[in-house]
Amino acid sequence: MSPTSWPALRVDDWTDTRETLHMWLQIIGKVQMVSTPLINHWWNVTFEVSARGLRTRIARGPGQDFDTEFDFVDHQLIIRDTSGGQRSIKLEPKSVAQFFAEVQQAMGDLGIGCDIDPRPNEVSPAIPFAQDTEHHSYDAQAVNLWWRQLLAADRVFSLWRAGFAGKDSPVQVFWGSMDLSCTRYSGRTAPPHTSPGPPNCPPWVMAEAESRENAAAGFWPGGSAEGSFYAYSYPTPDGYAEAAVAPGYFDDQLGEWILPYDEVRRSADPDAALLAFLNTSYQAEATLAKWDRKLLDVNPFRLDNKILGS
Repeated sequence: MSPTSWPALRVDDWTDTRETLHMWLQIIGKVQMVSTPLINHWWNVTFEVSARGLRTRIARGPGQDFDTEFDFVDHQLIIRDTSGGQRSIKLEPKSVAQFFAEVQQAMGDLGIGCDIDPRPNEVSPAIPFAQDTEHHSYDAQAVNLWWRQLLAADRVFSLWRAGFAGKDSPVQVFWGSMDLSCTRYSGRTAPPHTSPGPPNCPPWVMAEAESRENAAAGFWPGGSAEGSFYAYSYPTPDGYAEAAVAPGYFDDQLGEWILPYDEVRRSADPDAALLAFLNTSYQAEATLAKWDRKLLDVNPFRLDNKILGS
């Protein structure tokens, strides 16, 4: 499969696997959460898209520092510490409870065990990991295709990120909502977040996440047949829903701009279609909310000639 391809994967075709993998991601995400200092808007707890799957950043253990990586090529979770120790856990059909026990055993063997909140967030019901035998599916082909969707999206989001000189997030996967995202910030504070958040998510989580005025965009495996790209602003300026965002449409129920993944995949130039969505949704927020765009917007290709030596 070409590294620039946009693979098809119907959301309904991997529901059971996705729900199981979501819980596995939450377990490792929570390990990272208690093993790293808080960085703006929870950026310390996310996953990076890697050449094999999804990886954490370096985490601090009681004896050794460590990182973890979900390898969606060979389908294993790798846990590595800075002394050279390593453990692997097969990614295959197994319950969340079994996976949780295997992670605890592997980390204990490496001497980097830690205590986490043993319940998932942003789902309902929130079955404690150690008791979850309901979720036990793993379709390796579907997971590999989802990762390749993330690879394609990550490439375009990274280019979009390069066009902004202000504070912005890495391109990253949040385990709570299982979405790839990137967020730009105006530099101004935002009003306190008071609207209801996701299920089983403490209000202080959303208070930190939305503490600064922002224009966010991302991709999640839901919302349309093959997943959806989204864009929203916080706080939402007047006129945002009627702005000239294209391609895509405004979903009144979600309060977000939506672009179905399959519309991008089927377009003549998928990268250009997604980049247009990201640029026009950002322009709507930044213009209506009067961001200092002369200061914040930059040409991502501004030094290409010098880098190439011409």
